Amino acid sequence: MLKTVVIIPSRLHAERLPNKPLAEINGLPMIVHVMERAKESKVGDVIVATPDNEILKVVEENNGNAFLTTNEHKTGSDRIFEVFKSEYKNKANIIINLQGDMPNIKPDSIAKLNKFMQDNNCDIGTLASEIKNQDELNDTNIVKVELEKTLNDDNFLEAKDFFRKNNVLKDKKVYHHVGCYAFTNQSLSKYVVLPRTKKEIERNLEQMRALENKMSIKVGLCKSLPLGVDTIEDLEKIKKEMK
Repeated sequence: MLKTVVIIPSRLHAERLPNKPLAEINGLPMIVHVMERAKESKVGDVIVATPDNEILKVVEENNGNAFLTTNEHKTGSDRIFEVFKSEYKNKANIIINLQGDMPNIKPDSIAKLNKFMQDNNCDIGTLASEIKNQDELNDTNIVKVELEKTLNDDNFLEAKDFFRKNNVLKDKKVYHHVGCYAFTNQSLSKYVVLPRTKKEIERNLEQMRALENKMSIKVGLCKSLPLGVDTIEDLEKIKKEMK
């Protein structure tokens, strides 16, 4: 079996919700919840990649591993690559980039993504869940992924497009994208040296860089809906859900 590492990029500066990795949910900082879900997936090593000493300290105080990165990275992918290059270059075949603002992600979702990557041939793997209502479809804070075919529990399908808003959705197979990515070591090394693309900048979506450079992204179904915390309203919602 190929060796996997889960790297969680996390930083204090966020325009909409500053210091959110340290926001407490059930008495624990958000980043600790994410780290614990990753550990519970049992897919491999788990390490938090952060430029902030405050996050490093919290992770280590809660029996986790953290790596202090430079503060100059423009994206989370650049941050995880620094850790990969320093600590795992010849030790990991699959690198899972788990967003640090999804404290309610299910460990079995992470494990499922890892299994898909173990069993399939693609550059990048990710997850998506079903869209529940029209409000979710219209919400520009929610990233959507379009596929050619219907996603089910067993298939792993090529992503056609990612977007926040699209006015022409009739008859399209669109799902709620879940911010968890798995790279092969070769694809991560290739991805981070590519220049940012037009659609990546316009949509503020890193994955467009991969698609615009003809890298394959496959999508697996996630039955639960991990909530990415971007606003104070999201934080209050997740606190109620995880109570």
